Amino acid sequence: MSYLLDTNIVSAIVNKNDRLADKLLEVDVRGEEVFISCITYYEVKRGLLAGNPEAFYF
Repeated sequence: MSYLLDTNIVSAIVNKNDRLADKLLEVDVRGEEVFISCITYYEVKRGLLAGNPEAFYF
C-alpha cells in the first residue's frame, strides 16, 4: 500500500505531532511508501520559508 499525505498531515508531522510520527514510523517499518504531492511540497516549503512555522497549526 502507498500513502499520499496532504498538507495538514505533513504540517502536523513537521510540528512534531507524536501520534502521527509514530504512525509514519509504523508505515516505514512495514516497508510501505509515503508520498506528498507537488502542491503539498510547495505549501509546506512556502510556510517554512516565510519563517512562520506556527502557521502550520490547524
